[in-house]
Amino acid sequence: MKNVRIWFKKDFECRYISHLDLNRTMLRALHKSKIPIWHTEGFNPHPFATFPLPLSLGFRGVNECMDVRLEDEDYSFEEIKDKLNDCLPRGIRVFNVTEAIMKAGKVAFASFTIKLSLPNKPSGLVCRQLEELLSQSTIEVEKKSKKGIKTVDIKQGIKEYSVKEQFDFAELDIVLAAGSSDNVNPNLLISALESRTGEEYETDVTRNDLYTENSEPFR
Repeated sequence: MKNVRIWFKKDFECRYISHLDLNRTMLRALHKSKIPIWHTEGFNPHPFATFPLPLSLGFRGVNECMDVRLEDEDYSFEEIKDKLNDCLPRGIRVFNVTEAIMKAGKVAFASFTIKLSLPNKPSGLVCRQLEELLSQSTIEVEKKSKKGIKTVDIKQGIKEYSVKEQFDFAELDIVLAAGSSDNVNPNLLISALESRTGEEYETDVTRNDLYTENSEPFR
């Protein structure tokens, strides 16, 4: 068997399907495509597939990945891509298939592009609000967990960022902690900004890539 990493984009209406529904969509596509994927054993066998880092509901993903195991080690990667795309909705497009080089546990950071705007207010104002928030020594926000709601400081999870003023929105490129032990969701940052300013922003979030602790692209 060979461990294979399937790279895909998630956009359009598929931005709004949950990770559970994405998993179901991918499993159905694997089943329909008849690709020789290893199946789980037991009473109800199904194609084995895992996602190194699930994408939040509503986010675009331009470099997402899913891991599977091929029973036929010589099966064409190009054929996997074509057969899956024939079975997937337009919002999910496979663009590459590679061997899995790194284990999922190597993921430590994720890069995002976040577009924010306020109706009838200049984008320069939003940029200043972002810069003021991000320059703080601490950024505290309430975070839900299995144990309830707690206040956390997300500043330490911000690796780097840049703010640009566009015509009608502020564009924030940011790298956030995304490991199993330390994970900062962009929604927490947006929540912190809204709490600070009392405004409600129109937002658009795209996850661009995943990185290791040493800032290597996850591959």
